[in-house]
Amino acid sequence: MTHFKHIGADPDILGGKPIILGSRISVELVMQWMASGATPDAIVAKYPNLSKEAVQEAVLYAVPLA
Repeated sequence: MTHFKHIGADPDILGGKPIILGSRISVELVMQWMASGATPDAIVAKYPNLSKEAVQEAVLYAVPLA
């Protein structure tokens, strides 16, 4: 099993959806942005509290779920 240091879930945050830790940004939302053409760099530029590594990890987390 892969360990994700930037991804977690808490039932009290977004109903337990997987999120980027330290934020209220869900993995699902990151994937929606990517599907609409956003790049990790563009996401980080818009949300500077996120790291590029965290955004990339969200994608890696989501791919096996697809």
